Amino acid sequence: MALPPLIDSGIRPEDMIADEMSVEVPVAQVEMFENGAEVIPDGEGGAIVQALAEALIGEMAEEPIPFDANLAEFLEESDMSDIASDLLSSFEEDTESRDEWEETYTKGLDLLGVKTIERSQPFQGASGVTHPLISESVTQFQAQAYKELLPSGGPVKTRIVGLQNQETESQAKRVKDYMNYLIMEEMEEFDPDMDQLLFYLPLSGSTFKKVYYDTVRNRPVAKFIPAQDVVVPYSASDLATTPRITHILKMSDNDLRKQQVMGMYREVELSSTGDDEENPVRQKVDELQGTSKSYTDEVRTVLEMHVEMDIEGFEDVDENNEPTGIKLPYIVTLDRDSSKIFSIRRNYMEGDPYKQKIQYFVHYKFMPGLGFYGFGLTHMIGGLGRAATSLLRQLIDAGTLANLPAGFKARGVRVRNDDEPLQPGEWRDIDAPGGNIREAIIPLPYKEPSGTLAQLLGALVEGGRRFVSVADNAVSNMNQEMPVGTTVAMLERGMKVMSAIHKRLHYAQKNEFRILARVIAENLPEAYPYPVANANSEIKITDFDGRVDILPVSDPNIFSMAQRVSLAQSQLQLAQSNPQMHNLHAAYRRMYQALEIQNIDEILPPQPQPQPTGPALENSLVLKGKLIQAFPGQEHNAHIMSHVAFLKTPLIIATAPAQGALYGHLQEHVSLLAQEQAMQQIQQQMQQVDLLVQTGGITPEEGQMQMQQLQMQIQDEATMSRAIAQIEQVIVQQVAQMITPPPPNPAADPLVQLRMQELGLKQAELQADVQNDQSKLEVEVAKLQQQAAADAARLETQEEIADQRDATNRERIDVQRQKLQRGG
Repeated sequence: MALPPLIDSGIRPEDMIADEMSVEVPVAQVEMFENGAEVIPDGEGGAIVQALAEALIGEMAEEPIPFDANLAEFLEESDMSDIASDLLSSFEEDTESRDEWEETYTKGLDLLGVKTIERSQPFQGASGVTHPLISESVTQFQAQAYKELLPSGGPVKTRIVGLQNQETESQAKRVKDYMNYLIMEEMEEFDPDMDQLLFYLPLSGSTFKKVYYDTVRNRPVAKFIPAQDVVVPYSASDLATTPRITHILKMSDNDLRKQQVMGMYREVELSSTGDDEENPVRQKVDELQGTSKSYTDEVRTVLEMHVEMDIEGFEDVDENNEPTGIKLPYIVTLDRDSSKIFSIRRNYMEGDPYKQKIQYFVHYKFMPGLGFYGFGLTHMIGGLGRAATSLLRQLIDAGTLANLPAGFKARGVRVRNDDEPLQPGEWRDIDAPGGNIREAIIPLPYKEPSGTLAQLLGALVEGGRRFVSVADNAVSNMNQEMPVGTTVAMLERGMKVMSAIHKRLHYAQKNEFRILARVIAENLPEAYPYPVANANSEIKITDFDGRVDILPVSDPNIFSMAQRVSLAQSQLQLAQSNPQMHNLHAAYRRMYQALEIQNIDEILPPQPQPQPTGPALENSLVLKGKLIQAFPGQEHNAHIMSHVAFLKTPLIIATAPAQGALYGHLQEHVSLLAQEQAMQQIQQQMQQVDLLVQTGGITPEEGQMQMQQLQMQIQDEATMSRAIAQIEQVIVQQVAQMITPPPPNPAADPLVQLRMQELGLKQAELQADVQNDQSKLEVEVAKLQQQAAADAARLETQEEIADQRDATNRERIDVQRQKLQRGG
């Protein structure tokens, strides 16, 4: 087995030995070893030097091979020849298995109509035009997707995985800003390659991106690879599980030499490039472009194969250091013409117990096919494109024949200059036998272009266009008065096909950005190339630690500006219908964002957010009707005392809204104060446990157990909630006592005293009135008594008079009775 040049050929072994042992050795004829050591073959000194040099080389040969080394430097040529033969055979089989796919793709490229076809059938000069159905659909898709996937502000956004705090939010912003800077400024190929990828994708149905670190450019690269340059086995279903991926590289001798100088490829002798059979798809692309390879173009076909192999000497071993027979992932680069291997490198992370292969390729699909490769427009509506082209040619040919008719003429009919067409307004002489021109010339019965064919052509074109652009038609038919539900329903119906395609692009771009983030973390310098806010630029090495998820800016559910504006307008209509339940400011901001308005803050200033302030300023803001908020870390006791004192003032008592807002804000401080006190109590308990462990009161094991219990209390939300509620109860009672006013003291209040005096005067007046009324009552009683006495005296007199009258009447009666008795 050949050894690497481990000894510098400029250092003489006898010099090293002389320095260590101080032995003088006679110098004879010098012989160079294969690996760079020089020894003296003759003489006793030469034998000693040779033995020591061989021992030194043996020790160095036993050193372990670096993990990232080019294993081709350590393998025998015969072994590499066998590996190259097997890989080339597999590559040829993989290429043959997709011949029909290449044929379909090649025929579909003709439907672009880039190259004009000169036809001689059914007649010379027949129309060779191609209907632009495919080219129009491809151009529309490319223009839409390019704007969505690569916006001017950068295609990357971030999402925090797990707990969100100020630290992770700052980290996410740094990662997003750096990746957008790298893609938009440093990676010059990213923009044009994405543009070209989106043009190829609807044609072939599959395109690829390769994301890797380029040692020549000294930066990451995301290179577009057309589908014809990525070959996989027949059984492959996706990039993750396929056992073999071959990337066909076209490389000049100068580029190949750069890789050798950089140490990526080993030094091998290569013959001149042969007449390699060109890929049919590449031939068709060159034909459409109008280009061809010249004899001076020295371009090699290099195969970079990501394969799984079991290489002797580098096998996968078990715990007993016995080979398991499991094939490991490698990257093998070889020249197709000479079958020479340039490099063999491990394609898994060092220390990975599962030895999973590292992925560098990203598969972009237009439509999911029946196998590995996707379907494009040439597969889905290629038949419509061919039919539309055929009908269009028939209509044009019919018009041509109708405008320039042909037919039969009798023998002997002579027309002057019969080989020249008639010009408008020209009358040409003709000699006809018998003088009857009508019988001598019979035109063929050509018809005008058929209206039925024109209608059929319109139906075919409409069906093809509807396949890719129905969403735009639906959006164009909407109006502002249309109900929101109808708008959303039309968008949903119109975006089904393109939305699914856009989601596939979003998924592929997400994988691309994640691979790019991994390449950045593994290869680029540890510091940012520019100053970062509130952090050291060397924080970059910890920013790409997996806590931040890398995502595309594009929305997988929206693939056009028309859809975005329509949805934003529907949101705004709903918000305006009930502004009490919605945030109109956010609705208007989303509308401006959908319209891609720059500097929105100048048009729609952002709403001010509450900031930590002092208690006096909070009291002032409450009186102005503005919102105030309590924040952790404030001096809650001072805030509570200030707000309680302010609540007792007559001004705040007379202002009910301000009083309610201040009461609510006071409870916020109470809640935050209770949380801080609960945490302080647990921290004090932890300090006591530490003190007991240090003083020997408890064992370290007991202290660790108590610490774990205290940590569990902090993490247990139910336990913390109970502790906080108990503290809040005490604080609320204290605040209530401070807010509740004491009972009033009449003696101390002048207003009360004045009121008491008023009551005393009123009481005196009342007593005087009572006395006057009593005197009046007595007088009236006296009057009544006098009247009663007078009445009694009068009655008595009347009774006496009556008695006297009665006595008189009795006497008269007696006298009359006596008279009667005397007379009788």
